[in-house]
Amino acid sequence: MILKNLITVSAFTALLFATSAFIHQNKDQKAAQHSTSENNGFAVLELFTSEGCSSCPPADELMGKIEKEYKDEQVYLLSYHVDYWNRLGWKDRFSTAENSQRQQQYSRILNSQVYTPQLVVNGKTEFVGSDENNIRNAIQKALFTSKKTPVALSAAASQNRIDVQYKTSSTDSQNILLINLVEKYSSTEVGKGENEGRHLHHWQIVHKQNQISINKQQEGITTFKLPEGFSPENWEVIAFIQNMKTGEISGSAKTAFK
Repeated sequence: MILKNLITVSAFTALLFATSAFIHQNKDQKAAQHSTSENNGFAVLELFTSEGCSSCPPADELMGKIEKEYKDEQVYLLSYHVDYWNRLGWKDRFSTAENSQRQQQYSRILNSQVYTPQLVVNGKTEFVGSDENNIRNAIQKALFTSKKTPVALSAAASQNRIDVQYKTSSTDSQNILLINLVEKYSSTEVGKGENEGRHLHHWQIVHKQNQISINKQQEGITTFKLPEGFSPENWEVIAFIQNMKTGEISGSAKTAFK
């Protein structure tokens, strides 16, 4: 009889403990979800890549994967195609000298080498662009630790141009606002070079970047030439505030076309 009672008490205690643990776990999950929803952090990912680089396609594919997974969070993706690979047999149609110069700026600020694929998070840390674990960790850290300066954006396309209206409260003389015209997706059949014969996919391609000194112009309109074959649903505008001395990004936003 005593043994039976002991078994009953033990079973009840185990059930009580399990119920308590479940409730506690449920509270933790809700708290984590609440914390995420209230979080005001953000992550700006800048990938330096090239169609002429055989190690770049995995980094490009990772950008597409992250873009899909974080589409409802404040994660902003930009792919800069550099031009220094062009001399090795294949000219990347998305590449520009300006993109290569931006990577050179990061090399000086972060004291890093110039290589592809290279990915920079919030202007402060850099990784190999296909290093998924480190990149994901950096995104999560940025979402929970970065403080965001508000940036308001809207974009409208006409027959031959794109007008982007912007507004921000930042007044730091070291800061500039960089407004990017971004193609969400494209692909290329590569005919020469290290990726000869491959069909490459690209996400979040930066076509043009306008720089604005916001200590003089906290709000206004900047203009882009309308790209050939422009289709509003496949383009967006991404802007961010950056300290040009330290590289740190302090605010970001994106907008679709009206």
